[in-house]
Amino acid sequence: MTSPDANGAITTSSLVVATTDQVSSDLAGEAIVLSLRTGMYYGLAQVGVRVWELVREPIRVADLRDMIVREYDVEPERCERDVLDFLGDLATQGLIEIRDEIAAA
Repeated sequence: MTSPDANGAITTSSLVVATTDQVSSDLAGEAIVLSLRTGMYYGLAQVGVRVWELVREPIRVADLRDMIVREYDVEPERCERDVLDFLGDLATQGLIEIRDEIAAA
């Protein structure tokens, strides 16, 4: 995985996508994700499920944030913080890849 800045942080210009070494399933509006690398299960609910749906295909974080703002009653600044935190958690668990703009081109 590559990261878009020297600190390894995800930014709004990062391109993110679910890794191939996971499987997920929808269970009555919630999602269960299994990391094939670690054998750990993760449960996602509500907005987390929508974010997971969006990262199944490569997506720029800014575009993901904008979609969530349009679909849910949330202020853009709070949404951006929450999305970046959540994506950081997914990346830490090895469930998403982070690509910089050069790698995405």
